[in-house]
Amino acid sequence: MDDAFTIQISTNLVKQLAADTNKVKKKRKPKPKTPKPPQQNHIQPTNQNNFNDDSQMLKPMHPAAGWPPMYLPIPPPAPPANAELDAIRSVLGESERVLEKVEKKEDEMVVEVTQKAKELHDKEFKLPEPKPMPCSDDFNACLDCYRENSKDPLKCSNLVKNFADCVRTIRQQVSPSNK
Repeated sequence: MDDAFTIQISTNLVKQLAADTNKVKKKRKPKPKTPKPPQQNHIQPTNQNNFNDDSQMLKPMHPAAGWPPMYLPIPPPAPPANAELDAIRSVLGESERVLEKVEKKEDEMVVEVTQKAKELHDKEFKLPEPKPMPCSDDFNACLDCYRENSKDPLKCSNLVKNFADCVRTIRQQVSPSNK
């Protein structure tokens, strides 16, 4: 969808607008109103034998006689149907639908990015697995032997010799790589 739109104004519209500004509107002089003399109610006698009805005397012939005329508000004219306005409204509606889709996609992407960031954080700051200490078995054997033979530590000399040999070989393996 192309986000840009154009509005075209016809030359006829420009001419019409220019012509309206040049016209001088004529002012009408209101006609002075002449008051009408109030009409008197004429009651014609009807059958006198019937009951006497005074309600006809109370009712004037014209209920608004003597009152000024009442002016009712004129309803505003309906807005003219304009093709340009309809086109703008349709483009606006379409833009709002596209905006809703973009916002939905943005929410999905925020969830995805947050999840990936969490995964990367967990991988980067995860404590590494501790490497087994070399020669730990020989070391533990020496300690156990010293505990059992605390009065005669010479009995552990073979275990100490094995531990010392293991340490020497590990040092030789590590030292050439550091140099």
